[in-house]
Amino acid sequence: MAEIPLLTPYRMGRFDLMHRVVLAPLTRQRSFGNVPRPHAILYYSQRASNGGLLIAEATGVSDTAQGYPSTPGIWTKEQVEAWKPIVNAVHEKGGIFFCQIWHVGRVSNYEFQPNGQAPISCTDKRLAPVVRANGIDISTFAPPRRLSTEEIATVVNDFKLAARNAIEAGFDGVEIHGAHGYLIDQFLKDQVNDRTDQYGGSLENRCRFALEVVEAVVNEIGADRVGIRLSPFAAYCEAGDSNPEALGIHMANSLNKVGERVETPHSLLPIRKSFKGTFIVAGGYDREEGNKTIASNYADLVAYGRVFLANPDLPRRFKSNAPLNKYNRNTFYIPDPVVGYTDYPFLNSIA
Repeated sequence: MAEIPLLTPYRMGRFDLMHRVVLAPLTRQRSFGNVPRPHAILYYSQRASNGGLLIAEATGVSDTAQGYPSTPGIWTKEQVEAWKPIVNAVHEKGGIFFCQIWHVGRVSNYEFQPNGQAPISCTDKRLAPVVRANGIDISTFAPPRRLSTEEIATVVNDFKLAARNAIEAGFDGVEIHGAHGYLIDQFLKDQVNDRTDQYGGSLENRCRFALEVVEAVVNEIGADRVGIRLSPFAAYCEAGDSNPEALGIHMANSLNKVGERVETPHSLLPIRKSFKGTFIVAGGYDREEGNKTIASNYADLVAYGRVFLANPDLPRRFKSNAPLNKYNRNTFYIPDPVVGYTDYPFLNSIA
């Protein structure tokens, strides 16, 4: 059988991966009270494989980081302890497990904030209401409070402490969520960032917060345990940029100095060529596209989301080119601990 590019080994810093199929971070909204629950042990262990990389769902760095119901955090001792058996279950199957740490910034409302306060952001510009993924629920967002220059260091420290807590919980590393219109992306993009201090205006200034977060996290846990997700070409949550290629290349060149890993969707060949570390792509890839991506050296790893959710044994299915389960979008975000979560079937046999 001809070699399958997605199933070839890869050395990612200190980690020896046996294949290049990565579980993308997927918000599941089943961490009631922002504490991971025991049903996540089965969910993640189902998708773990020997030498496979999993990235946990986006996990809040502080009590101001939340913007969705029942998403996990990693800023309290209770949360750290709750993550430990989940991480252990992945490690028992030989998996490599990173925690995606995030702050939603202005993509929030009073109900998710401590003491019902306004969400924080780089700006005080309010997001327009949006229809959530189920097509029914209309989400509105509170007017955000613009962070003062002095306050930004506190948020940087929140990311640093979250990274420290992730390592204490047993994670192998962290992925900083710098994409999709959330707090870091709000600073990066000129459609959102209207600051006039050293965190706004020029490209270098808009990237300052992201790079300060990276530096703090790298200094805390080491560069070989840190990645960042970027989406320079995307405009999620009204966060677009007038020159996304320049933004992406500037971030790539800056990250080269600290030996990061970058995960990013969309067509990013110039950024791939600029970046010297591990490059992960995401965004609706199938088996054929993933193999072409690896074979052409467009990326080092491919992250799969919805199809990995629906096919917990996805690397095995790719190996035998087996049919894939279809995902049910209606059960992505329901609170059920089984339905749409741990009930997708495995292959009965492998060809």
